[in-house]
Order: sequence, then C-alpha cells, then structure tokens
Amino acid sequence: MPLFWLTDDPLAFPPGSLATPEGILAVGGDLSTRRLLEVYARGSFPWYNEGDPILWWCPDPRFVLFPNELKVSKSMRPYFNQQKFTVTLDTCFAEVIGNCRQVGRRGQGGTWINDDIVASFTELHEMGFAHSVEVWQDGRLAGGLYGIGLGKVFFGESMFALAPNASKFGFITLVRHLEARGYALIDCQQETQHLASLGARAIPRDEFLKLLHELKTSRYHTTPGKWSLQPSL
Repeated sequence: MPLFWLTDDPLAFPPGSLATPEGILAVGGDLSTRRLLEVYARGSFPWYNEGDPILWWCPDPRFVLFPNELKVSKSMRPYFNQQKFTVTLDTCFAEVIGNCRQVGRRGQGGTWINDDIVASFTELHEMGFAHSVEVWQDGRLAGGLYGIGLGKVFFGESMFALAPNASKFGFITLVRHLEARGYALIDCQQETQHLASLGARAIPRDEFLKLLHELKTSRYHTTPGKWSLQPSL
C-alpha cells in the first residue's frame, strides 16, 4: 500500500482501509484541532517520534473494549469496596497529560507526547472534546488517563500511575461512567496486557471502521463540554 502525503486541507484524509500492513496510513500535515477531530472520527491517530514527520496510523486489527465486556479482577474489588482512591473528571487536564508524558513505562525509552501533542490536546480539552480522568489518594494525584470523546466512542490516548493499580482504578471507573452515558466503544488503539486483563480485545479494522460510522463519531454528533462523575460511580 502507498503512503499518503497530506495537504493543508484537514478534510483531505484517506480512508483507514488503505493503511499499510504495519498500520501506517499517511505522513505530514499538522496537529490542528480540526484535523485531529476529523482524523479520529475516521479511525486514525498520530504517533511519531519528535523531530520526525507526523505519522498517521490505522492498525489492523484494532484493540478495543466494549463497555459491557469490562472485567474487574478479584484483586481489584477491595480497592472499590474500601474506596482506596477517589476519581474526578476534567479537573486538571494539564497535570494528567504532563504525567502521561513524564512517567516512564516498562519497555519504552521515551514518549510520543511532545509539545505539539500537549498543545493540541489541551486546546481540544478547552473545546470540550478531550477529557481527563484523575485518580487521587490522600489528596494527591496518584494516576490518570486522557482521551477524546466523539459520538458514542471514547478514544483513549495514554495513562499513568504513581501508585499501584491507580490507573486501572481510574480506567474501570471511566468505563462504568461511559456505559452509563450510553457509550458503546472504547478505542485502545494497540494491544497491551494491561488492557487485555480488563476485557479489551482485537477486532478487524473493517469492523472497527464500520462501528465508528454507526456510532456517529463526527464532531457534529458530539455535545462538547466538561464531564463530571456521577456519585454512584
């Protein structure tokens, strides 16, 4: 499959089905909020090393979680029964994305979250499309994650933990929140053991793209704004 070089037009973006076997679809362009919203709605996302041209990906298969398939292990249940953490939404997006950028991950020597990513996603948050989950312990930020909500799909981007199981606690709480709001799909992008243990699984890219169309992941079918957590969750 050929790689597509993007023009300045954020609406001129190839269909995800034309990605290479590795999942790369296009090169170049920018990280304007309009382009990001269009690209995510079509099933692709940016992932590249700082200093390199922007790479746009649409992997096959795609790793996703259907909210009704969430798995909560026995080891996690005491965390909820004893309320070892508290969770908020959209209260400190800058701190969450900053920690996702800085906190090291096993097997990774760096991060793809550069200054341009931070600036663009912060603007999307201010517009009401990007959201953060904050996990607190004794008044301190212990973990969190962020992503984009479009239509009835949440596109997860990154998570971090400063305390054991903090990010997992936040993710489980988010999934329950999304299901209560009528969300039908969480895009995890690529497979990780961490997410697989929570019920995420791989589906064919064609199925994923069809689901995005059915779930109307356009900005015009999305009500932007800050999220808040229901007390029962």
